[in-house]
Amino acid sequence: MTQPPYSLDAQRRQIVLAAILEVARHRGWYILAAHVRTNHVHIVASGSYSGKKMMNDFKAYASRALNEAGFDTPDRKRWTRGGDTPAIGHEQGLVEKVRYVVEEQGEPMAVYVAPECRLYLSQALQAF
Repeated sequence: MTQPPYSLDAQRRQIVLAAILEVARHRGWYILAAHVRTNHVHIVASGSYSGKKMMNDFKAYASRALNEAGFDTPDRKRWTRGGDTPAIGHEQGLVEKVRYVVEEQGEPMAVYVAPECRLYLSQALQAF
């Protein structure tokens, strides 16, 4: 590791979440849920590209947004190489993933939930 681990404070988490939503809008992808944590991000999305392509675009947009906000220099490494991009083959699995991303990550940080997914979540988290 050539640089210390990267940590996302509250302001950085909001910038990353906004970048995720922006790239999805730009590419025509649909975000069902996203949760930006201090040291990782969970996203449940659908789109016409592979999970790997989507993940790489999310990372690139988020890095560019953080650079433009003046938080770091462009050479700052923020993300690990690769990541987990499992396909979800059925509706129940999708509901379970959304619930996991939103409700099972500890205290909510920077969270987005698509309006139609809120029905499946606990009352406490429907405000997102």
